[in-house]
Amino acid sequence: MHTADTHSRGAAEPRSPNYIPRGKKIGLVLGLVLFLATILLAPIPDAPAANRMAAVALLMATWWITDAIPLFATALLPLVLYPLLGIDSGGATAPIYFNSTIILFIGGFMIALTMEKWDLHRRIALWIIRKIGGGPSRMVLGFMIAAAFLSMWVSNTATGIMMVPIGLAIVLRMEEEFGAERTKTFSVAIMLGIAYSCSVGGIATLVGTPPNLSLARIYQITFPEAPPIAFGQWILMGLPMTALMLAVIWFMITQVFYRVPPDVTVDDAVLDDEVRRLGLPTFEQRAVMAVFTATAFLWVFRRRLDVGVVSIPGWSELLPNPELIDDGTVAITMASLLFLIPTRTPGAPAPRLMGPDVIPRLPWNIVLLFGGGFALAHGFQVTGLSEAIGTLFVGLGAVPPLVLIGLTCFGLSFLTELTSNTATAEMILPILAAAGVAAGVDPLMLMIPAAISASCAFMMPVATPSNAIVFGSDRVTISQMARIGIFLNLCGVLVVMGVFYVVGTAVFQIDPTVLPAWAVPAAASP
Repeated sequence: MHTADTHSRGAAEPRSPNYIPRGKKIGLVLGLVLFLATILLAPIPDAPAANRMAAVALLMATWWITDAIPLFATALLPLVLYPLLGIDSGGATAPIYFNSTIILFIGGFMIALTMEKWDLHRRIALWIIRKIGGGPSRMVLGFMIAAAFLSMWVSNTATGIMMVPIGLAIVLRMEEEFGAERTKTFSVAIMLGIAYSCSVGGIATLVGTPPNLSLARIYQITFPEAPPIAFGQWILMGLPMTALMLAVIWFMITQVFYRVPPDVTVDDAVLDDEVRRLGLPTFEQRAVMAVFTATAFLWVFRRRLDVGVVSIPGWSELLPNPELIDDGTVAITMASLLFLIPTRTPGAPAPRLMGPDVIPRLPWNIVLLFGGGFALAHGFQVTGLSEAIGTLFVGLGAVPPLVLIGLTCFGLSFLTELTSNTATAEMILPILAAAGVAAGVDPLMLMIPAAISASCAFMMPVATPSNAIVFGSDRVTISQMARIGIFLNLCGVLVVMGVFYVVGTAVFQIDPTVLPAWAVPAAASP
């Protein structure tokens, strides 16, 4: 699970706490200038509400891209500007910030935080690494699979913070035995493997990274008649995509860019020491694992899954009102169980598996960032800005769908190298929804690849928190990360295009050449 990128940049020398980078100052002023210019010039004819909404969108986009003020603070602007500009009332805007998608995020995050609290994530990681590990290349693969699996459920920041010290322990032991110079390629390989796996792991699940959840909600806001995106549907497409990306990244790291000398072998004693330090599994770890496993099962099999000729019924069909149950219901139900299960280990730090201490640890800044994106999509709809933007993309109907997907993936992959992936997705998704309708294709043809590509930034330390954490280990330089990262960005474009076009269109029942009835604008409906 990925948290939104903060893109903190290291300074060459200490700065005053009150220092504001020049780029942020420029962004602050530029956003205001674009806002006022759009209000005054009214570029969209005969659509005053759409012009005002476009001004708000430009202001938020500029401040999000330049990080002029904290991302969550920018996300609050609709609560102020919508009523003032006559876009929508405060009473109608406020509920958009808290909905079933937010409940899904909070419930999933509560379970993830409980896994961290009882050190279950470390035990899972070490178990995977020991099962797969062996030679240097297999050890890198073990770390990558462990990091990717955890990042499907736990934030990529927490996964990176937990995985890097384990990797460094092995690197330090090898440096003592073979010297820093001979183990240099291994240390770079294992660090980059951790960073990149944290990113692509979140692609596999709907809760794995914020852009996925942003897509699910913005899609629902923009097309209320469309069937919602379910967890089980997403994982049918996301898991193969993550697996293929892991294979590509592992091959590029260990066989192309950073091959380890064959005589440099990994000392398994380091992992054995880490496991001994954990001791035997506690009751608390087993209980949290049971809740976590049950949650994943209930998410995946909540709705009927159509896998080719096989159709697997969903468990919700056994209930009297299955349409009232969603993935958020599952998340918060299972998270609530953790408040009820008592601990048993003597000296446990809490009387129950989860307590009130979890609430301050929830990423409320991300919750607000989500809300701002949802409010933006809502504003596009109620003011008619989506239709106005759509007219700019009418010519795309002649462009082959695969080309549209490729351009979308390429643009998002490289744009998020320098901007927050969540904020970028929330800016772009409403526009792509309108572009899809204008081009006469299913909007998901553009929206899904865009959301996934927002998690495929591999070049820069500031691209994702996991990249920044690995860069902070002092085992990887910017040039080393950028050299392989540009190739992986391009590989990511091809993988996302291919897997989505082959698997995603089947899973989501998308006809690349047909605009679904629920996406046809009301005025154009027969």
